[in-house]
Amino acid sequence: MGEARGTGGVRIAAEGLGVEGPRGWAVRGICLEAGPGSLVAVEGPSGSGRTCLLLALTGRMKVTEGTAVVGDARLPRQLPAVRRFSALAHVPGVTDLDPALTVGEHLRERALLERRFGGSLRALLRPRGERAAEAGRRVGEALAAAGLDLETLPKGPRTAVRDLERLEALRLSVALALIGRPRLLGVDDTDLKLSDDERDEAWALLRSLADAGTTVLAVCSEAPAGAVRVSTRGSHEEQDAEDGQAAEEDRGAEAGRATGNGRDTADARGAEAGRATGDDQDTDDAQGTQRAQGTDHGTSDQGEGKADAFAETGRA
Repeated sequence: MGEARGTGGVRIAAEGLGVEGPRGWAVRGICLEAGPGSLVAVEGPSGSGRTCLLLALTGRMKVTEGTAVVGDARLPRQLPAVRRFSALAHVPGVTDLDPALTVGEHLRERALLERRFGGSLRALLRPRGERAAEAGRRVGEALAAAGLDLETLPKGPRTAVRDLERLEALRLSVALALIGRPRLLGVDDTDLKLSDDERDEAWALLRSLADAGTTVLAVCSEAPAGAVRVSTRGSHEEQDAEDGQAAEEDRGAEAGRATGNGRDTADARGAEAGRATGDDQDTDDAQGTQRAQGTDHGTSDQGEGKADAFAETGRA
């Protein structure tokens, strides 16, 4: 069973990890070792499988090859266990913010979902007032950890998501994920369309979360200094090349065996031809001997016939 939430980060160890999708390999040959509370930068260009790796290590996508240990759960067998102590933020198509909702509505919705589905049965049986107070504390802690001050927004908590700056939207997405107090946080597109100063602020935020004990996986185009770096750049092409080389060596070995077998067959045929030639020669020799013997017999018979004729003439 997976580790409980809210008790520190988790260790991640992967060896030869690969994820294959409907259109082929997303990533292959990924190796990673990161201790609890690490900031792990998943670095690579767009389309190199960064998000697939993020989803795989957080239990949202099945690992195709290799092994990985996240906390005390093993992938790919224990995906549900990893999902119980991990959360995602800023992942397109997975954690998209609704531009029509306000910041406060997003926070209340997430707190309600967490209270209903993320807690224990015992927590659900607590009085409503206690549950509401606990939800308020969680929201406050998450906002503080994400560095999002509602009072600085144009309309406070009533600010619509579509009116947020990109860095503010990133902070809100992180805050929503932190309400569940995950031990592993996955953040996609960390530095996408951010200025240099905003990028520095984003990495400072994620580093502060890691320093507080949460293991952070962050997808980026360029890893910051001090982060545990894992690159998806050309990972599947390199692995495919290695597989192709191995296949080529196997084909070469097979061709060598076939050539050897061909030589053996040719030698066998040559030996057979030699034996056949020898047999023919023996046959010719035997036939010649037979003819010679026949000639001798013929000559002998002819001489005896002449003698009989002379003797018969003499009698006559």
